[in-house]
Amino acid sequence: MTETANMETTHDCSIYTLERGAAPLLVSVPHRGTRIPEALAEEMTPAALRVDDCDWHLERLYAFAREMGASILLPEYARYVIDLNRPPDDANLYPGRDTTGLCPVDTFDKEPLYLPGHAPSREQIDARRALYWQPYHDALATELAALRDAHGRVLLWEAHSTRSVVPRFFDGRLPEFNFGTADGASAAAGLAERLAEIVDRDGRYSSVANGRFKGGYITRRYGDPASGIHAVQLELTQATYMQESSPYAYDEARASEVQPLLRELLGAAVEYIAAA
Repeated sequence: MTETANMETTHDCSIYTLERGAAPLLVSVPHRGTRIPEALAEEMTPAALRVDDCDWHLERLYAFAREMGASILLPEYARYVIDLNRPPDDANLYPGRDTTGLCPVDTFDKEPLYLPGHAPSREQIDARRALYWQPYHDALATELAALRDAHGRVLLWEAHSTRSVVPRFFDGRLPEFNFGTADGASAAAGLAERLAEIVDRDGRYSSVANGRFKGGYITRRYGDPASGIHAVQLELTQATYMQESSPYAYDEARASEVQPLLRELLGAAVEYIAAA
């Protein structure tokens, strides 16, 4: 079953798409969106309209999850409109580190997103939160509760990707697989480490558990092992499946190599929480 959320003020463009599955698994891809409303685009820079900091092609990379019975939640709007993986109060998830906010004003490379004098006001941020952020989170919470009620336990897999090198946020080159469970608080003890071990055993990619990326707002907010909801964020470097620079082309050969490992990881994580 597929559900699409629409609101009149978005000119009948969907805010999110939820494909419901029967397995105790929800794949959320909060940075997949590329759409920018026309009125907002008029206030933004050419850099913003490139939507460089999108988690490109993850809906294609994770297409196999449908065969596993997963529910899949995908937004339509870009993180430049509002970042679905930031707290509603815009608190910094990594105190002391540079980061982009709930409604970012610059790119990962610190290029301005808005023309002079057009950065969003507090009222505009509040309106975007109600229009775009809240419906996604309502859908996420409702689906997690339904799957948990049906199965007793559910895995929330937060699918993310990033360029391998982003000096603003981390030094050097990232490992290819970056697992985050909020230092173990958002999922069964040892799950992130178990997933990193699977990658290490495969031998083709590097991995880390709760390193630079420990999980964003969604992982930390919804992961509650005591109530049967286990959340894992995977920040996958884009070099594993696509071209990391414009035009950000999907690389079918690379993707076909990494997809079997991703499938194994999702299956292992579901089994792990079932036995926890």
